Amino acid sequence: MVEKIQKKLRDSKAARWTALALVAFTMLCGYYLTDVMAPLKGLLENQLSWNSSEYGFFTSAYGWFNVFLFMLIIGGIILDKMGIRFTGLMAAIIMVIGAGLKYYAISTHSFDGVNWHILWFDMKAQVMLAAVGFAIFGVGIEIAGVTVSKTIVKWFKGKEMALAMGLEMATARIGTALALSISVPIANIRGPVSDPVLISLIMLCIGLIAFLMYSFMDTKLDKEQAEYNRINNVVDNEEAFRISDLFKIVTNKGWWYIALLCVLFYSAVFPFLKYATDLMVQKFGVDQEWAGIIPAMLPFGTIILTPFFGNLYDKKGKGATIMIIGSIMLIFVHLIFSIPFINQWFIAILLIIVLGVAFSLVPSAMWPSVPKIIPEKQLGTAYSLIFWVQNWGLMGVPYLIGWVLETYCKTGGGIYKVVNGVNVSVIQRYDYTIPMLIFTGFGVLALIFTLLLKAEDKKKGYGLELPNIKK
Repeated sequence: MVEKIQKKLRDSKAARWTALALVAFTMLCGYYLTDVMAPLKGLLENQLSWNSSEYGFFTSAYGWFNVFLFMLIIGGIILDKMGIRFTGLMAAIIMVIGAGLKYYAISTHSFDGVNWHILWFDMKAQVMLAAVGFAIFGVGIEIAGVTVSKTIVKWFKGKEMALAMGLEMATARIGTALALSISVPIANIRGPVSDPVLISLIMLCIGLIAFLMYSFMDTKLDKEQAEYNRINNVVDNEEAFRISDLFKIVTNKGWWYIALLCVLFYSAVFPFLKYATDLMVQKFGVDQEWAGIIPAMLPFGTIILTPFFGNLYDKKGKGATIMIIGSIMLIFVHLIFSIPFINQWFIAILLIIVLGVAFSLVPSAMWPSVPKIIPEKQLGTAYSLIFWVQNWGLMGVPYLIGWVLETYCKTGGGIYKVVNGVNVSVIQRYDYTIPMLIFTGFGVLALIFTLLLKAEDKKKGYGLELPNIKK
């Protein structure tokens, strides 16, 4: 009987990979909505009369509540206090609410010509309402990401943890790839720029159902663990999470190096993807309808490579080294993108592929390294604090790039296409040299913190260069 109880649900490969598939699908649906507007920048300008600054304002909204209202940190504390099931379902519901508000804002004509005065500035009501919806969604998707990270540690610790995290990220990137590649074609089928957002709202409802299904597995695992502890007289000596543990996390130098690497690296990738489709149109002359396909190659590449590098980390180690190599590749890509005379579309494809490799290397080693630095009882809060730091970049950088484009990068005139024999201006023309140099700078700083992290690992013995699988 004891032997039977000892084999818990997480010891079954089929069970733990099924659990991973369910939560990863929820994240796929969330990532689709996160990037669904990225290829639509030109259509937003054309159909709804948005400009680059307004688009940057809307995109920056993702992190408003997470950063200024500390919702991510609160979510992490809720996760450590209330558990995975409660927090995950809460996050999924918040995502659906935010997506619904975002869809309503850009699909209705009720706000046409209406401006709102917010604090010290005026903003189109439609832009503001869409931004609020995106901000609410941002709370849900980020808390969901923290919850899924702790979920994977729960099911895969001492097993294929980096591979599992890599596969989860790869699955989520499918959502990004779909958003970048099919949003414009979907919008062009009937015409309204809101149609891709409607599809993402439907997907999020399905993602909510998927997490509900996972909750039943999580409940069974907890019951099995409790029964195992009772029969074998196992006493859980680990203290529950306390608010004072926040101080222990933020005074951990290794944690800070990962957090700063995270915000810098992701600030050079996700905000770049928000503008990458427009970059393909503006600099490389790709047709607007198909321009999203090139940046979509980045997440499609990570679908294969992130699990590969995660599996490598599980078996061979070298986590800090992997992060250093990825940071160097990031610098190379953005630096080449910034060179004005390099404007051939095939070079853009090659650079996106290299960026995809870098985007597979760093996260595949970064996220599984956190449990080596932080105790499991503090993991939810530690991850949420990292995500909170990351959200400063995800909030501020898109707005910065939009402002820089609008203020310094207009080149005069526009990009035209022939409609009924007449040249019609479709979108404003911009020079992306300065934005790409900004992204290059983030890469340089990311490299510095990866080097500091490796030095700290050597000093403290976290084991970042050691394999994850315990034999």
